[in-house]
Amino acid sequence: MSQLRGGCRCGAVRYTVALETLPRTYACHCRDCQTWTGSAFSQQALLPDTALNVSGPVTVFELTTPSGSISTQRMCGVCHTRIYNSNSGKPGFMILRAGTLDRSDELDVAAHIWVNRKQPWLELPDDVATWPEAAPFAQLLQVLASDDPAKQQFT
Repeated sequence: MSQLRGGCRCGAVRYTVALETLPRTYACHCRDCQTWTGSAFSQQALLPDTALNVSGPVTVFELTTPSGSISTQRMCGVCHTRIYNSNSGKPGFMILRAGTLDRSDELDVAAHIWVNRKQPWLELPDDVATWPEAAPFAQLLQVLASDDPAKQQFT
């Protein structure tokens, strides 16, 4: 199996993702993602937590979500680039910040969540799945999983 690579802005943290192909991603337009990124949305890849191997100085920040689950954020301890997070409500998965992949310019955005919070100037493609708020987890998994077995990331 080939490995995808990525890392933080300053290069102190590097990682590999054990997948054959680039993962499909989703964009989150919630206010938290807008604030955290300083942009209109965040682009993320939902991956099995066993797929990621990280090296370098990682700083951990935990917060309790409105649902009561714990979101554990991991970022570079030097430049504070957010790399990935896990959520106690979704065991076995992690959320990679897609822009940290070395090949981020090749990513496919397969879904948009929290579109009721998206910036009004941003137009979404008609052929991409959208949810007004958070997507039901099983539905998001289904959209992100590919019909091509070589690209299947959730099996």
